[in-house]
Amino acid sequence: MAHDGNDTHGLRPSPLLGSGSPRGRLNSFPLWQNVLILLVVCIGIIYAAPNLYQPDPAVQIRSINSEVVISARTEQRVADLLANSQVEALGMEMLKDSLLVRVADDQTQLRAQAIIAKGLNEAGVDYVVALAQASNTPAWLRDVGGKSMSLGLDLFGGAHFLLQVNMREYIQNLIANSAEGMRDKLIDERIRFVPGREWVSGQTITIAFRDDETRASARVALEAYQDFIVQERELAGNPTLRFTLTDEKILALEDRAISQNLTSLRNRVNELGVSEPQVQRLGRSRIVVDLPGIQDSARAKEILNKFANLEFRLEALPNARRSQIETYPYQGRDQGIMRRNIVTGNNVQDAQQNFDPETNQPQVSIELDNEGGRKMHSVTKDNVGRSMAILFIEQKPRVRTVDKEGEAVEEFYTVEDRRLISVATIQSALGFNFRITGLNLREAQDLALLLRAGALAAPMYIVEERTVGAQLGEDNIRRGWQSVVLGFSLVLVFMLFYYRGFGLAANLALTANLTLLVAIMSVLGATLTLPGIAGIVLTVGMAVDANVLIFSRIREELKNHPPQRAIQAGFDRALLTITDANVTTFFVAIILLSIGSGPVRGFAVTLAVGIVTSMFTAILVTRALVNLFYGSRKLETIKI
Repeated sequence: MAHDGNDTHGLRPSPLLGSGSPRGRLNSFPLWQNVLILLVVCIGIIYAAPNLYQPDPAVQIRSINSEVVISARTEQRVADLLANSQVEALGMEMLKDSLLVRVADDQTQLRAQAIIAKGLNEAGVDYVVALAQASNTPAWLRDVGGKSMSLGLDLFGGAHFLLQVNMREYIQNLIANSAEGMRDKLIDERIRFVPGREWVSGQTITIAFRDDETRASARVALEAYQDFIVQERELAGNPTLRFTLTDEKILALEDRAISQNLTSLRNRVNELGVSEPQVQRLGRSRIVVDLPGIQDSARAKEILNKFANLEFRLEALPNARRSQIETYPYQGRDQGIMRRNIVTGNNVQDAQQNFDPETNQPQVSIELDNEGGRKMHSVTKDNVGRSMAILFIEQKPRVRTVDKEGEAVEEFYTVEDRRLISVATIQSALGFNFRITGLNLREAQDLALLLRAGALAAPMYIVEERTVGAQLGEDNIRRGWQSVVLGFSLVLVFMLFYYRGFGLAANLALTANLTLLVAIMSVLGATLTLPGIAGIVLTVGMAVDANVLIFSRIREELKNHPPQRAIQAGFDRALLTITDANVTTFFVAIILLSIGSGPVRGFAVTLAVGIVTSMFTAILVTRALVNLFYGSRKLETIKI
């Protein structure tokens, strides 16, 4: 459409869009505004650039034994193992606490992992050998904080772990602990029971008494044990209380254990800095952990497969019953401690690894929650001068080969390692904050992380580990980006053909939009998934829609105003409509982000970021380019 004339009366320029200059020229930005827009786009190009450098497949080796360190000798041993098996390594890189071996392709990566794991762990499981990706981003980009966008399991792969929760051991420990707690409660209340009988049998705790009156008193004293169904029975002429866990109660307890384990695992994954992880229950006693785009899968495996806790106990007195005492070696002697806990790692609210200012040795600073702080204060104020022991409990997963029906099968089990790390005299009543020493640096770091994440209700071990993404990821990437390129190309052709010079400005702005979108997601550490690619395609459509609204409005204004005034009015009057449409969609994206999970969150993140970048490019970048093409010219007609 064309229009003659260049009337200078009519609409006033909008300061928001910067269409007027101090001298009153229409459709021109001040110099500072043009420089600012150019600077934002250039920064976007810099931070989007790392995505052009694809990482190499790699194998990462990390020590899980504090006495075994990664050294040049380890590097040479790995090189010999690969050379003897005729596996070519593109290079090896010593990191802070691990060794990274680059290889050519995914198949070589899997083969190298198996060879290294078998060769290094012949004498025992001292190393974690995991699949990883070695960054190829140039050093100058890394120095300014540039990093490539992580891709999800459905695109680039990632670490997948399947964990088995040992429910049998959990239930057995719960019943045994409950029986010991009942025994201590009855002794504290001075309620006599018949000694010499085995209390625990399967899922039942049976306590015998001399008479009905004593049994009644005991039932009142033990009414806090609500997980059990209590029945009054007669056994060998004695009245008894039978505490039974029914199948319904066991299911409820298993659900509680799974729920707590899920929370702890999610907290651990968050400590690893993984974007958009998926931690979810599978069946009755398994948990699936998917870590898309993770770079340090060795560290992830180590943290997920390590289960540690603390128990704070009093020193055993000489007159304590043998059934109440446990003995552990400590500093060359046997130390007796009470079985009953003061508090455990479940009561820890915060834990940070730091160093003792006097000895410069690693330590963990502990902050207890309200319940734990009250318990600690209540016990220690009455036991000043008595020693308190800290018991470090670690569940170590192991694998053994067993024969089942003539076939060798790998079986997973756990070995519990308990050791005293501190026995110190209580100088005064303790409260919510104190320190733990006696650990090396790695143990202190891991213990702090595990305590922050929360204790596990039931022990677990990894039964399956794999890296997802070889063929499936490549196919999804190819199809996903084909859809982006096809949609983007069709939009560019349509805009250039239909809107001429204005279409060229829109195309350049659209390219800037995609660049900024990729840059922001890279800086945020967002993980791109297949639904995320769908969000990018939708963003392309939304960005074009904003330009179409502006250009259509300019066409309408050309009927009543000269070209410069029509361009100005088109941008100004389309602004409110564009803002309304994008803000409402942004609210939807925020809702999806807050309540969604997995692929839904991936789509929501991309959509939310895309809305912000499309608003910026449609309102400012397109406007700046139109000003560059038309703003400084005396127009008689324009084609749009």
